[in-house]
Amino acid sequence: MPREYPRLTVTPKAERAARAGHPWVYGEEVTAVSGAYQNGEIVDVYSQKDRWLGAGFVNDHSKIRVRLLSRNTNDRFDEAFFARRVSYALAYRKAVMGEDFACCRLIFGEADGLPGLTVDRFEDVLVTEVLCLGIEQRKEWIYRALVETLRQEYGVTVHAIYERNEAAIRLKEGLPTGKGFVNGFGLANDLNGHVLITENGIRYDVDYINGQKTGFFLDQKYNRLAAAKIAKGRTVLDCCTHTGAFALNAAKAGAKKVCAVDISADALTQARRNADLNGLEANMEFRRADLFELLTALDNSRERAYDYIILDPPAFTKSSATVKSAYRGYKEINKRAMHLLPRGGYLATCSCSHFMTDELFRQMLAEAAQEAGVSLKQIEGRRQAPDHPILWGVPETEYLKFYLFQIV
Repeated sequence: MPREYPRLTVTPKAERAARAGHPWVYGEEVTAVSGAYQNGEIVDVYSQKDRWLGAGFVNDHSKIRVRLLSRNTNDRFDEAFFARRVSYALAYRKAVMGEDFACCRLIFGEADGLPGLTVDRFEDVLVTEVLCLGIEQRKEWIYRALVETLRQEYGVTVHAIYERNEAAIRLKEGLPTGKGFVNGFGLANDLNGHVLITENGIRYDVDYINGQKTGFFLDQKYNRLAAAKIAKGRTVLDCCTHTGAFALNAAKAGAKKVCAVDISADALTQARRNADLNGLEANMEFRRADLFELLTALDNSRERAYDYIILDPPAFTKSSATVKSAYRGYKEINKRAMHLLPRGGYLATCSCSHFMTDELFRQMLAEAAQEAGVSLKQIEGRRQAPDHPILWGVPETEYLKFYLFQIV
């Protein structure tokens, strides 16, 4: 039966990537176009030898010309198709997150077959980000599926959906930026933007309107538990604390003292509020400082006040062009932290940049240790929580690295 969609023919390189499971076709990989289309519509992708490779959203404004949705010739991309994708994503989260289903990432873009879409659940509030024109044009279907499936299958009533569509990449997709409550579906649109959640037994006040990203970083959930296991009795320096999550996990686990550091005054205000919520403020202090300046000053002073340092900086690189600069930055802070710690002290260190690959990150850590004159005894090496699944064949879905060491 003939296909009903316009067709794009692509290079052998794009064909190899598609057959290996990668869902992106770049603009320069398209060699021929047959049929008219509007951006955001479905097109078919074919090889040079006229073999069908899949169908997906097309957008001439984007560097990613096609985002493949399916390699099944029987799929029809109606509302029922997207409802199934939502249903699969929710069933997966319920299975892998268990009791943590109440606060987790429900949809992780390409890893869930919904390209460019992020949906985080904070109890009865969903916070979304849309970075793909095709999804933007069909988001009403997806929101309806989320609300109805959560209610019918899991007994969860969604109170509100809030969109955080502020990323500059939307402009490259030909989309406007902005944020606000979603109307319809019986949802509220006049909330104050705060919701209380519980993670690892710790309560947080999440500001999903003004906080970074969707208001809370869910991907470190189980890494925080790993870090907390060795915090009892230690003096902890938590760098780039954001709203205090690593620091609070350490304090709850029995750390002697925790210093939570961030350059953002607003983040520290929220971190203090979270400490108060949990009655943990007595053995915590909050310090506003630049990460590089603080570690350099502590190292130069030869002050050895901490026997456990946590480094969870923002991504130092968001493109392959700046990886070398990011490498130097990561090495500088890790070298300083390693030099600051006593023998037998502990270091938790992270990178949330896909472009800083695990291989590069490990190489950087080895160089930092050599320059600091220490050796590293690895306790754990971890990735993001399973609600941010890593889809093999799509390396962009693997981004978070977390390592826990003893300094020897």
